[in-house]
Amino acid sequence: MRAIHDLVKFAPTSMNQQPLRAVLIRSEEARTRLVRHLTEGNQAKTAAAPLTVILAADYEFHRELPGQFPHFPQAKDVFFAEREARVESARFNAALQVGYFILGVRAAGLAAGPMTGFDAEGIDKEFFPDGEHGVLAVVNIGKPGENAWFPQRLPRLSYDEVFTTE
Repeated sequence: MRAIHDLVKFAPTSMNQQPLRAVLIRSEEARTRLVRHLTEGNQAKTAAAPLTVILAADYEFHRELPGQFPHFPQAKDVFFAEREARVESARFNAALQVGYFILGVRAAGLAAGPMTGFDAEGIDKEFFPDGEHGVLAVVNIGKPGENAWFPQRLPRLSYDEVFTTE
């Protein structure tokens, strides 16, 4: 996990915000606490995963912002004094970091199974009772097992369906 973090930690975010926080679920007790908040289709694979990570947005990320954005330390107060602005920015920038994290897991040769099928309020109460974080995704990590992939890749949008030129 340290190598993956080192691989992706310099990926860009707005104003160098770094609101992503990760909880590594390693103990059986923590796994049991997590699994009960997942949708039925995600429970068995999470119970069996070698490692599961809860990825969350830190709504109080602005506390570290003067050190991360030193050429404008006042940004902490100018843009993020209000909680609503912090939450919106934290969720967006942490979502970018979730994508970088998944790419880092794959670059390390591991499989990443991101999930959003869960009771977010339940996970937040269970793992972030202080209210300063909000779960964005749960990711199972490991080496892919036999027949782990669909028989064929699922369809993707074409270039022309995604890109336009103005």
